[in-house]
Amino acid sequence: MKTIGIIGGGQLGLMIAEQARLLGVRSVALDPAPDAPAFAVTDERIVASYDDREALEALCRRCDAVTYEFENVPGDVLVPLAEKYRIPQGYKPLYDSQDRLREKENARRHGFRTPDYAAVDDEASLRSALARIGYPAVLKTRTLGYDGHGQQMLRSGADLEAARRLLAVPCILEQFIPFDYETSVVVVADRQEAVSFPMGRNVHRDGILDLCFVPAAIEPALEARIRRTAERFMRSAGYEGILAIELFVRGEEFWFNEMAPRPHNSGHYTIEGATTNQFRELVHYLVGEPLQRPELVAPTVMKNILGQDLEAARRVAAEGLPQVYVHLYGKTECRTKRKMGHITFVGMTPERYAAEWADRFVK
Repeated sequence: MKTIGIIGGGQLGLMIAEQARLLGVRSVALDPAPDAPAFAVTDERIVASYDDREALEALCRRCDAVTYEFENVPGDVLVPLAEKYRIPQGYKPLYDSQDRLREKENARRHGFRTPDYAAVDDEASLRSALARIGYPAVLKTRTLGYDGHGQQMLRSGADLEAARRLLAVPCILEQFIPFDYETSVVVVADRQEAVSFPMGRNVHRDGILDLCFVPAAIEPALEARIRRTAERFMRSAGYEGILAIELFVRGEEFWFNEMAPRPHNSGHYTIEGATTNQFRELVHYLVGEPLQRPELVAPTVMKNILGQDLEAARRVAAEGLPQVYVHLYGKTECRTKRKMGHITFVGMTPERYAAEWADRFVK
């Protein structure tokens, strides 16, 4: 029996471990929190910090292959591990995603169109970048931003005062794209083939994914073009394993926003809404099994459950309704805006969701 290792024990590690178990694959996770969600499912646990070299070595020695479930694994630790042990995705996609400036440059270099952007290190360079890019624009910290953190919308000079708080660290200024909608494509690739999952429309609230409607109602030719571009991007950049790419879409045009070399929140619907899911195909990749090409089972809606909606989600779970799948991550501390679970509604349209379900959650 093969064993996979997961650096990180959050909800993504939990769902990777669940799919590994269904495939007859053992799993070991490393996380600094003794109550990490993944530990409820993994065969072994290692409680240690992400920069504990001895603990990471121990994880790698126990496993046939190792992956990571979040972007901010320290590079100075992971790079030497990838040279000694089988971490098949390697460090490159992680490295490229850890700095928004490097990420944008990499996307352009390998075939994606991006919003206009400029590096910003202080107020003078911010004003210079605004003179070229113009308003509206988005100022972002180059590293460690997620779920809307480390970002400031700039609509006019009146917003510069609020932007100064971000300038304590290196930033990037990006052109604001007046998009019709946001979407994402999740690709899993090995050396032989690449498969991508049906794409959805992503609806964010306060910078956090709230809903994903699948299918995305994208013109088939446009969706095919996005998938081809994403798969070519992976090949051109030399990536393997799993990659999620978030995109802005306007008319027949699309722009790269950001990427994540791990399973993605917008792909959680695939567990019940597709013939195979993003976690299962990542495990297939890790253990060297052939990838399966996914198909959509039925129109699906995925609702993210944040702390303020946890009690509502528990009530939905108690109802036991057909084709309504409640996933609670088992986190011991509930906070507003913390991701506590998700609900997948299979056979659900956006219109029906709005009429029958939207009012059951915090707006």
